[in-house]
Amino acid sequence: MTSPNNPSAQEPVETGKGPTEWNEGRHGVGPWEGPWPDGAQYDPELLREGDRRNVVDAYRYWSREAITADIDKRRHALHIAIENFENDSNIGTVVRTANAFAVDTVHIVGRRRWNRRGAMVTDRYQHLQHHATVEELLQWANAEGLTVVAIDNTPGCVPLETAELPERCLLLFGQEGPGVTQAAQDAALMTCSIAQFGSTRSINAGVAAGIAMHAWIRQHADLEKAW
Repeated sequence: MTSPNNPSAQEPVETGKGPTEWNEGRHGVGPWEGPWPDGAQYDPELLREGDRRNVVDAYRYWSREAITADIDKRRHALHIAIENFENDSNIGTVVRTANAFAVDTVHIVGRRRWNRRGAMVTDRYQHLQHHATVEELLQWANAEGLTVVAIDNTPGCVPLETAELPERCLLLFGQEGPGVTQAAQDAALMTCSIAQFGSTRSINAGVAAGIAMHAWIRQHADLEKAW
């Protein structure tokens, strides 16, 4: 490439990464190069072996406990609950999204066991709590001063797109198919629906949870603290 002021002059060749290296970050980082950094947050094994985890760059080489403690300083007043009476496979996706938005706690209602594959190991950094029944969850939320908002597409719902979500809020989701139980809807401040324009009767529960969480983020989160 020539310079506009001197057509015969050659500009320096850029040494940026090529196509074979563009996806390097997806696989984490190798062992730490040079003197090890000071700080109790660093994990000696990760510094020695490399960090291949699904974490943002700011947390590279940090221990699991240090990452969780740092997120705890910035967690939002938002809680998420999902009913798990049929071992819903969407729970892993809900947990992963909750971790991305620094949700305080994800509450599993019903069966204690759930498919963790979709969580992509983010459950290690996300607070989880189990409740045997919806009634138990609602009692807990009331004691904590949290307002329950159910998310479902049923007649009479408030459009999520125009709803004002409480800051201290527990968003409650039903399982794929049956949706939120009637007992949960009866105890909620309101049930919000997500606007749909196609032929399908419902949105995947994991997707719906992500949409609702982001609606809360848009209303209440400090975006200057986002990565």
